[in-house]
Amino acid sequence: MTQERTKINELAELGEFGLIKRVTAQAKIKNESTLTGVGDDCAVLSFPNKKVVVTTDLLTEGVHFNLVYVPLKHLGYKAVAVNISDICAMNAIPRQITVSLAISSKFTIEAIDELYEGIHLACTRYGVDLIGGDTTTSLTGLTISITAIGEADEADLVYRSGAKPTDILCVTGDLGGAFLGLQLLEREDQLFRQNPTVQPKLSGYDYILGRQLKPEARVDMRDVFKTLGVTPTSMIDISDGLSSEILHLCEESGVGCRLYEERLIFDPQVQKMAEEIGINPLVAALNGGEDYELLFTIPVNQHEKVRNHPDITVIGHMTRKEEGAMLVTTGGIQEIPLTAQGWNSLKK
Repeated sequence: MTQERTKINELAELGEFGLIKRVTAQAKIKNESTLTGVGDDCAVLSFPNKKVVVTTDLLTEGVHFNLVYVPLKHLGYKAVAVNISDICAMNAIPRQITVSLAISSKFTIEAIDELYEGIHLACTRYGVDLIGGDTTTSLTGLTISITAIGEADEADLVYRSGAKPTDILCVTGDLGGAFLGLQLLEREDQLFRQNPTVQPKLSGYDYILGRQLKPEARVDMRDVFKTLGVTPTSMIDISDGLSSEILHLCEESGVGCRLYEERLIFDPQVQKMAEEIGINPLVAALNGGEDYELLFTIPVNQHEKVRNHPDITVIGHMTRKEEGAMLVTTGGIQEIPLTAQGWNSLKK
């Protein structure tokens, strides 16, 4: 008895416009600011008395993701979430996205369906409308470009350039998990390449794997700030590592910083994985990136408002520019200049 083979549906069967119609069939309008979305030459948006924020992110196979261990559904979700994170870093509300793909012939219709399942899931999670995009052929693999659009009252917007020398430096959540999740996936991939009969050992690391494969944008923090009566003076999301993001705030605001090692908190799985591969979890937090938490400053007189919040940690304070950006080691024993060693897509 011969086993029937599952039919593989090539993208050429649909064509570009057939593919667009297929992947946008679930795109339902959720926001009043979206007057028209997919289906015309342009989307039409209306933001009466609001400021509009726009951000774009590009993800390329072999550079930003490895499809050997990254499920397409997770990739679609993550591609949206990292753009929404940039909107959150401006203290704005995400409203719309566009999605553009460059796709090679190795991808089937079902593979693109899986990718868009993650994209639509993220649209539902963050309440954003998919309003357009583009598709083209790639000779090398998959490239995803997403543009996110958000809105805010002018008074609510937070830039990188507003920190003052006496401000307190804060961070949401915990750091280092995404980087160590990536190290775990890379390690198991290498072992599998050496011996395909070996099963990956991922049990007990759900948290750091989730931080890498399915990060979440901090859309909740805008309401948290309002509830606490806190006014961030500067803010950035942590995509390239804590040290790089601190230096961005310092440069744009014209200030220095003191970051205290003993103030950083780490999830137990972060500590365990760091110990397994022989690094200090501090290294993962400073240089790893992809945590997509928010790093922000607030006036010193608002310290009491955040001091006991379970998801906000005060990790340092800003100083005069000439004092530099420094890491103060545990116990205040040593001050080490912060350096930008995080992700750099153009670095050799």
